[in-house]
Amino acid sequence: MANDSFSSLAISPAQIANLDSLGYKKMTPIQAQSLPQVLKGKDLIAKAKTGSGKTAAFGIGLLNNINPRFFGVQALVLCPTRELADQVGKELRRLARFTPNIKLVLLCGGKPLGPQIGSLEHGAHIVVGTPGRIQDHLHKKTLKLDGIKTLVLDEADRMLDMGFSEVMDDIISYTPENRQTLLFSATYPDSIEKMIRSILRNPVRVTVESEHQSSVIEQLFYEVQKNQRNNSLLGLFEHYQPDSAIVFCHTKIQCDEVASFLRDNQIDSLAIHGDLDQRERDQVLVRFANNSCAVLVATDVAARGLDIKSLKAVINYELPRDPEIYTHRIGRTGRAGEKGIALSLFTSYEEVRVNAIADYQKKPSICDVPESLDRLSSYTLQAPMVTIQLDSGRKNKLRPGDILGALTGDAGLDGSDIGKIDIFDMSSYVALEPTAARQALNYLAEGKVKGRSIRARKLR
Repeated sequence: MANDSFSSLAISPAQIANLDSLGYKKMTPIQAQSLPQVLKGKDLIAKAKTGSGKTAAFGIGLLNNINPRFFGVQALVLCPTRELADQVGKELRRLARFTPNIKLVLLCGGKPLGPQIGSLEHGAHIVVGTPGRIQDHLHKKTLKLDGIKTLVLDEADRMLDMGFSEVMDDIISYTPENRQTLLFSATYPDSIEKMIRSILRNPVRVTVESEHQSSVIEQLFYEVQKNQRNNSLLGLFEHYQPDSAIVFCHTKIQCDEVASFLRDNQIDSLAIHGDLDQRERDQVLVRFANNSCAVLVATDVAARGLDIKSLKAVINYELPRDPEIYTHRIGRTGRAGEKGIALSLFTSYEEVRVNAIADYQKKPSICDVPESLDRLSSYTLQAPMVTIQLDSGRKNKLRPGDILGALTGDAGLDGSDIGKIDIFDMSSYVALEPTAARQALNYLAEGKVKGRSIRARKLR
């Protein structure tokens, strides 16, 4: 690491003294790599998880740009949840103590608009908030962002997971093009890369996870008897115990049969193939992406275009004839710097496919027999979330922030109970902790979202 002392940064002595009083003795790795670039005015992409010190990494930088004498919004920090926005707001206020008269306003859903409008009318230097509520104020013209110097997207991957992509694009359109943009994300899914290309200018990339800089996929091949493929598949799950997986099959019928077999054996799974209509396909993909389905059983065609994060395992129920297809299949695990595992079943007649894969990859395949797998009769795999479907969507002008605000406001749920929110034209889907689903459904049966009643049901 370079010099990790805050005194090495181009910040005021008053800020250095304030940091010392707050217990900031030396920079964390993410701060040491980010802050010199931020203070130079560079756009930044930082891979950092909660607890890494990222709030100070962007907070010290944005405070350095604030002109206290100008009472217009000069910095905007977007956060996925009210809880994170509260946390960020508190930390920024502590970091700003060295400069008197710095005003920060928190704009989140689940709170009345009136007091927020009143706070904005008296001027603010920094706004921290959730996408839906920020957009509300922009459309009501109670918030102006034309003087923004610094835009921060905190936990950008989570905001995209929750369905805020279009809302974020709308918000960013209100900011000046010459702003500095700082994007913090725990992972780099394809959607993040697309956002980076559209809103950042020659960004500097920073990551502190050097031990995971290259994706590692462990590949294992298991020879089985043709009539033992199902039991061997179950053995793979019981031995490796992945919390999420895609099982690849050749045919639509095979997909349905394998998914049914897994469910019969207490492994939560759904099938996806060409015989599903668009609504059914959407529901399956939504549930797998939002962690309310643990295992997806898919054909190659149906799995095309999936944007899947943190997939622990890919299992080939049957090996493809083309080694390039095999390589494409297993590339869905081991993403975002995480380790993944690829497990394949084959019969003696299919050994030629294993050899073709070894030749294609220019390395030998590691083969085993399923007798070496441990079997646990009590093993189950259930998804950590459940999904509720709402009968209202984009054409009803429903947005993720409206749902999030209703559930964390009148319904009384914590933001941590709510996962990804997906908005379609005529329906919406919300991932919830199982213990929170009943509370959400009870509220939606009687309460309102965006001033109107909306029917909801739990997907099974």
